[in-house]
Amino acid sequence: MLAETICSAVSAAGLGIAAITAYRRRFLAAARITAYSLVPLGLVLTGAVEWLVDTAFSPTAWVGFGLLGGAWLLFMTTRAVERRRVGAGKEPKAAKGAQRDAIAPAPAPSRDAAARPAPKSAGTGDDFSDIEAILKKHGI
Repeated sequence: MLAETICSAVSAAGLGIAAITAYRRRFLAAARITAYSLVPLGLVLTGAVEWLVDTAFSPTAWVGFGLLGGAWLLFMTTRAVERRRVGAGKEPKAAKGAQRDAIAPAPAPSRDAAARPAPKSAGTGDDFSDIEAILKKHGI
């Protein structure tokens, strides 16, 4: 009963704030505040607040939430262990074959690539040489 009263009071206060906001000619904000303030009242009228209060004070519900949390923890732990095993190279044969088939052959170089000079490799110490070449090409 107390939760329903609190939700109704919050809705009434929200509607009052929405009315003041609409008086200031901020109608979009007033409509948004009205929508937010009607949510607690809707929850009261549907019975969701009563259900939540009954669930919050029920030891059986808390045991159920604990079991759900334990199941989620076990699930996440097994996934983490499975990923660690796959990352260490112990993946199944089917996965290795599928990965090998997924790699496409490199395309043949075009005629324009033969005319251009080869770019410097990243190991030469000048990491920005490719960027500088692009900027010079565009006159920047």
